[in-house]
Amino acid sequence: MRKQFFVALCLGLLFAGNAAARDINFITGLAQGEFKDLSKEAGAAIAYRNTAPAEPLGITGFDAGVEVSAVDIKSKSAYWDSAFNSKAPSFLYIPKIRARKGLPFGIDVGAMYSYVPDSNIKIYGAEVSKAILEGSAATPALGVRATYTRLAGVNDLSLQTVGVDASISKGFVIFTPYAGVGGIWIDSKAKGNLTNPSIPDFTILKEEKIWQPRGFAGIKITPLPLFGITAEVEYSARPIYSLKAAVNF
Repeated sequence: MRKQFFVALCLGLLFAGNAAARDINFITGLAQGEFKDLSKEAGAAIAYRNTAPAEPLGITGFDAGVEVSAVDIKSKSAYWDSAFNSKAPSFLYIPKIRARKGLPFGIDVGAMYSYVPDSNIKIYGAEVSKAILEGSAATPALGVRATYTRLAGVNDLSLQTVGVDASISKGFVIFTPYAGVGGIWIDSKAKGNLTNPSIPDFTILKEEKIWQPRGFAGIKITPLPLFGITAEVEYSARPIYSLKAAVNF
């Protein structure tokens, strides 16, 4: 029963990621201010999500699952319409495969890969976290984390992020709420069509290096042994909603 439930939820997450897939392919140029705003929002979109409480997995611990993030771009700014060939969706759905492994001394390491089906969007990422307080029945856990992500497959944009954050969590029976704050450094460069003088409204664009703060809160629910569902909301330039299903052992 547990296996069938996990498979069904995984398929649901992946279907959500496929619901509004489109290529990023710029059809017009951008002003520098538009490129900066797009870089902020796209950088926030591809950045590593937390989707985990602060306590470490432990030296024998392992966590692997699927995740989908929905990035609210429903205002459909001109730069998003340009990026999506005048057909920008209300939400950008990003499905991912994620894994984390516990190490000694309260350290966890992890990796992430995302491919948005029927699009040219691919994302790679890695994380390392350290528990400052591992938590107990009476005390919360406190952790810090560093992350890296890179956008691949998009010919018109070079985009990568480095993130740092701190979070706190406390478990209650099958529920573990958590919250955290941090920020990401975004490095964005124009390529492809955005450097082609023949496209409409062409402008020479400078590289953007941006510091973007963010905050997040979520809850992990463990309805079955070795299986957890985590829901999270983050704000970093735009609202971002994430759902993860994972096995833990």
